[in-house]
Amino acid sequence: MKSDIEIARSIVLTDINKVAHDYDIPVEEISNYGRYIAKVPEKLIDEEKVKKSNLVLVTAITPTKAGIGKTTVSIGLALGLNKIGKKAFCALREPSLGPCFGLKGGAAGGGYAQVLPMDKINLHFTGDFHAITTAHNMIAALLDNYMYQHQNDGFALKEVLWNRVLDINDRGLRSVITGLGGKTNGITRESSFDITPASEIMAILCLAKDENDLRRRIENILLGFTIEHKPFRVKDLKVGGAITVLLKDALSPNLVQTTENTPAFVHGGPFANIAHGCNSILATKLAMTYGDYVITEAGFGADLGAEKFYDIKCRKSGLTPKLTVIVATAQGLKMHGGVPVEAIKEPNLEGLKEGVKNLDKHIRNLQSFGQTIVVAFNRYANDTEDEIEFVRQHCNEMGVGFAVNNAFVEGGKGAVELANLVVETIEKNPSKEMHFAYDENDSVEEKVEKVACGLYGAKQVKFSRAACNKLDLIKELGYDKFPVCIAKTQYSFSTDAKQYGVAEGFEFNVRDIVINAGAEMLVIIAGEIMRMPGLPKNPAALNIDIVNGEIEGLS
Repeated sequence: MKSDIEIARSIVLTDINKVAHDYDIPVEEISNYGRYIAKVPEKLIDEEKVKKSNLVLVTAITPTKAGIGKTTVSIGLALGLNKIGKKAFCALREPSLGPCFGLKGGAAGGGYAQVLPMDKINLHFTGDFHAITTAHNMIAALLDNYMYQHQNDGFALKEVLWNRVLDINDRGLRSVITGLGGKTNGITRESSFDITPASEIMAILCLAKDENDLRRRIENILLGFTIEHKPFRVKDLKVGGAITVLLKDALSPNLVQTTENTPAFVHGGPFANIAHGCNSILATKLAMTYGDYVITEAGFGADLGAEKFYDIKCRKSGLTPKLTVIVATAQGLKMHGGVPVEAIKEPNLEGLKEGVKNLDKHIRNLQSFGQTIVVAFNRYANDTEDEIEFVRQHCNEMGVGFAVNNAFVEGGKGAVELANLVVETIEKNPSKEMHFAYDENDSVEEKVEKVACGLYGAKQVKFSRAACNKLDLIKELGYDKFPVCIAKTQYSFSTDAKQYGVAEGFEFNVRDIVINAGAEMLVIIAGEIMRMPGLPKNPAALNIDIVNGEIEGLS
């Protein structure tokens, strides 16, 4: 089979104006970025149409390092729905350059279920990530300048909370010292870098409901504390307007197309292990304005992405999925069944039988939110019929729908079974009322405990001294009503990346809490999770090149 980029190049793309026209998006309202990409203004959102659309969330079991294929399934399902005569969009996150050149090599789907043009989407796209990076670092520069220019006036911050970001995996920037080299180079202090998807600006962009809300949130960003212990915010710098200007174009969602020339919105890109892991509310609502079915995804496993989709995105936006699809693979299930990672591609029915416990726990967790669940078995070439049939029967016993997804190889045709199952389930038994994991009036400790103990399986939650100090500060500032965004490893229910399967009775250690006052959420740092990833020994960058004018190595 051809590589992803070879398949992408073989597709004859449709002019984006025609894609918009065919799906009733006013062509005169969109802004073109070349022939195949456009920005669509958020003013076109129609809340009444949003209420009538069918939103479907795609999530997954706890993933392997190679992933589970949520994006491929999400795009494939949208293709399958269009194939059976439904007007369907997908609404996805933008890829980050960090994992693109690090571990994954790209994140635009796979095989014959991709969003296109995949090379541009995977690389610089419409510049949204660059705008977010620039806006974040502009605040840092303006803050440093303010401290430098006003130090003789007696102004100082005893604690600076705002660091810098870069959309590159770079462990060397996790801890840095700025302002070295003399007085004119600023105030010498310790700082750090996060990856751009972990930026609070990224979260704000994805949660903002319009330009005014974007500005309000930016101005509320907490930058640090003065020597009088007073909070110092962006509004105190008086640069909220300037930062909003940098993000004005980035706020509008991006319209692209799939391998079968159907529409897709790709906008925003927070990671679910260190951020809230969902595409923008604006992109989702735009898709729901024009599509009868909208497929969106939440990052990594359901314990991370789906929980945050419900408890943060749905809570803030009022959206409720009609259905949640959980993606499973035989390889992933075998890994959770104790099969060594190097052997998960080999047939092993016993390992599979043990591994479905991970699937079962995710299903029960999702059902606790009031969601109707179906399982999409993402098929790989080495899967056996016995393995597929076992998972099908197991799902029947669990009382959840099951369908095989083969969109990677067959495009929309390979997702027709899943598409029919989704439509039938929504028509007969849609999800109705959202049940959150915690109440907004719960204390921060209670919120963390309800997620960690109620969903992950922890025995108890322990807060470090630094985290306890933040809890007192959060209550003092009145931020304790914010939802929690738990940052932990994506490879386990626990904080131990190697504890596969179903972790139970473990101690859940909270190391720190990051206050995102503008995004209006509290990022709970658990275990050894890092907000700036490092590169692997053999990064994907080694395979990326230009050959005869064509980009190679993206996947």
